[in-house]
Amino acid sequence: MAELSLDGSNPDVSLLRDINGLAKGAPRWFDRVMEAVGEYGLIVLMVLIAGWCWWRVARRSGVEAPTAVAGVIWSGLAASIALVLNIPLRNFVERPRPFVEHEGIDVLVKGKTDFSFVSDHATLTMAVAMGLFMVSRKWGLAAIGVALAEGFCRVYMGVHYPTDVLGGFALGTAVALLLAPAALALLTPLTKAVAGSGLGVLVQAAQGRPEAHRGEPYPEPSAADKDLAA
Repeated sequence: MAELSLDGSNPDVSLLRDINGLAKGAPRWFDRVMEAVGEYGLIVLMVLIAGWCWWRVARRSGVEAPTAVAGVIWSGLAASIALVLNIPLRNFVERPRPFVEHEGIDVLVKGKTDFSFVSDHATLTMAVAMGLFMVSRKWGLAAIGVALAEGFCRVYMGVHYPTDVLGGFALGTAVALLLAPAALALLTPLTKAVAGSGLGVLVQAAQGRPEAHRGEPYPEPSAADKDLAA
């Protein structure tokens, strides 16, 4: 449908060429590293950050832990929903990959035949990052850094325009933030129920449970780990 950024004088295309041009002058081994990092590595790193954040917030005191774990779970669900929403969006916009419309693009990953707008990788990583940011400032900022690096890699690899990445960031952010109230209203009672079951350790570590602190104050979470909604 849409004919976007086909003119080489367009800033979107100019920035694409500037970033992708770095690949032309880089050693082959570095391009292979960027390919692995941009295609799979940063996604794996994002999963590890989310897992570590889960482990950390499960050690919060009282009712904070189940609520925070619900937020971490939502970050993953938000990414899934955003990716599903991207399917009709891509088919509606029908934007070809940049290497299809422009000569001289150094493509590090071959075989991309689907449409370009918006970037799945950018959508997924930013949705997770924003979901984690609502739970923990510290780990959320780390995740946002990973998402930004992912966006850069997708342009460097020649498979997306910069605006494909920005569109993915916008979609992931919108889903994570706008649907969060309804999602957390459903997920928090579930995680609280799990906290009181035999699987409670997945939601709240023993030292964070009320019975572990009878007669003594709860340990306070660090400022960087506090829930933004608190």
